[in-house]
Amino acid sequence: MDPSAHAAPQRSSIAGSQPSWAATPAAAAAPAVKTGAVDARIYLAGRDSAGLTAYATAASSPGNALYRHYLTPAQVQARYGPTSAQISAIESWVRSTGLKVTGVNAREAGYVSVTGSVAAASRAFDVAFGSFKGPDGHMYRAPESAASAPSSVADAILTISGLDTAPHMAKPANALPPPGPNYWIAKPCSAYYGQKVATSEPSAYGKSQPWTVCGYTQTQIRAAYGVTASGMTGKGQTVAIVDAYASPTMPGDANKFAQLTGDAPFRPGQYKQYLPSSFSQTGPAKCGAAGWYGEETLDIESVHGQAPDANVRFVAAASCQDEDLADALALIVNDHLATIVSDSWGEPADQDDLTQVNDLIFRAGAAEGIGFFFSSGDNGYESPNEDPSSDMIQTDLPASSPWVTSVGGTSLAIGATNNYEFETSWGTLLDPLAKDGQSWKLTPPGLYPKWYDGSSGGGTSTIYPQPYYQRKVVPASLSHALPNGTVSATPMRVEPDVSALADPSTGMLVGETTLQPDGVTFAFSLSRIGGTSVACPTFAGIEADAQQAAGYPLGFANPAIYLRYGTPAFRDVTDHPFGPGYLGEVRNNYTNAATKQGPLVTYLRTLGIDGEGAEALPAVQGYDDATGVGSPFEYVQSFENLLNRST
Repeated sequence: MDPSAHAAPQRSSIAGSQPSWAATPAAAAAPAVKTGAVDARIYLAGRDSAGLTAYATAASSPGNALYRHYLTPAQVQARYGPTSAQISAIESWVRSTGLKVTGVNAREAGYVSVTGSVAAASRAFDVAFGSFKGPDGHMYRAPESAASAPSSVADAILTISGLDTAPHMAKPANALPPPGPNYWIAKPCSAYYGQKVATSEPSAYGKSQPWTVCGYTQTQIRAAYGVTASGMTGKGQTVAIVDAYASPTMPGDANKFAQLTGDAPFRPGQYKQYLPSSFSQTGPAKCGAAGWYGEETLDIESVHGQAPDANVRFVAAASCQDEDLADALALIVNDHLATIVSDSWGEPADQDDLTQVNDLIFRAGAAEGIGFFFSSGDNGYESPNEDPSSDMIQTDLPASSPWVTSVGGTSLAIGATNNYEFETSWGTLLDPLAKDGQSWKLTPPGLYPKWYDGSSGGGTSTIYPQPYYQRKVVPASLSHALPNGTVSATPMRVEPDVSALADPSTGMLVGETTLQPDGVTFAFSLSRIGGTSVACPTFAGIEADAQQAAGYPLGFANPAIYLRYGTPAFRDVTDHPFGPGYLGEVRNNYTNAATKQGPLVTYLRTLGIDGEGAEALPAVQGYDDATGVGSPFEYVQSFENLLNRST
């Protein structure tokens, strides 16, 4: 008898099935975990991944013969989606191991969901499980090596999620909880930049500094970014917004806000929601569902403000977990709900559980003419000094994917006539008022990281090589400089790609139903908000205006964006727009902003400091990893001119 007749079938390793934090030399794989349950998803690779990448690239690249020759979802599925034979083979293999198949999704970014004991999962995926310290310092179950599958089915598997027990929750930023409290703006504040100057407070940098703005209206932002001058309103375009959960007071809040600030509310049918059958992990110790209501509100009001005639489709994820957010993204691609998608959420790269799955969705979207936009993050280079949940200097995901447009943040000064005055990169250090009120407590600008107060995300990816559209634009000093201080032999992906208003002290006015200071009643309230969660939907709305001007879907935007580098389409943004020296503002906060309780706390806020030392993301002339190619100026008009030339 041939001794190989009963040999075990050959197996292939499955990329992404072991979290990176469980594969480091410092991770502790003891004690072994042999009990418990596993609920996992086996994501389907589909057929001809290289072909999908090639088509998505061609359809997105101006000058290519296939540029704008987009496919329908059915065509993408037929050409590149998983086959019924692949799915059947995976199901048969899984059942033979003792795991139970609990569901099958056969569309793009589809999966076979399975459940069973740790022992069954160990047999199925040929792994041992141990206890590991996660990025947040807590211990979690994780596989001690990458999972594997029989070679006969491995080619059909993209990755496997759910083998570890760590939370994979994006940050904004069952029955849903009611809205949370409002953030009340303390006075004085200005209607436009520099309207009120803090002459009664200590000076800084040789002069009295202006009070912060109360919150810019959409009219002011439209004018500053050239949308008003373009005459475009997003007519005929559709923008999707993805967040976890769904505010119970939308779109009523957006309509009230528009009317209050002089804009038109949504027309019947202009706004639609797509909700899952149920929500999960809603509590404050989980995803904090009520905190996502404000995110949804600012996203919708930003998009509607910059593109008041565009259709808006809100797609809610069942939770903030990576799998649920991926389901929401996939729905947009599989049903072609929109051509522009705004996503104001993300997480440090080593905590993202579904990098390959998301990239599959983004590539399928690019083939269909859908562009995805992501916030670059609100914690700079994600160092532990800036984000306690991160254990190293690193970029965010999905923002650093080469298949999305990463939107960074700025501090924006808009003048009395809605005119653009200046911009600098968003990055703030606080300096509190001294007890005697006669000086600032520290020597301005203050101490980093103790008084760090948020900044635009960016930096160099350790995962993705440099995409073709960044060549000749991104300096080698950035693309080769890895966040751990080493030099990459090959250029890598750098983010962000573009930038827009994000600084909360030059922030956006927002209106939302919130819990009132009495702790009992709910009412519509105004507040001021910031973060790249504002920058992303602002740019997505402007992208809708650009699509209207062009007369066709722009799809994945980065190739067209980088072609416009160095033109009037964008303003270059630097840390020092007026030369050497710092820019500052003065801001009052309530001691308890939720209840309007004092005493007031006064700070000098120094602008344009996006980290220091190894964490620094300086904004310099030309492309930089704080503001990308810059902020929109004649971006919309650049597509209108292209249309005029072609006709």
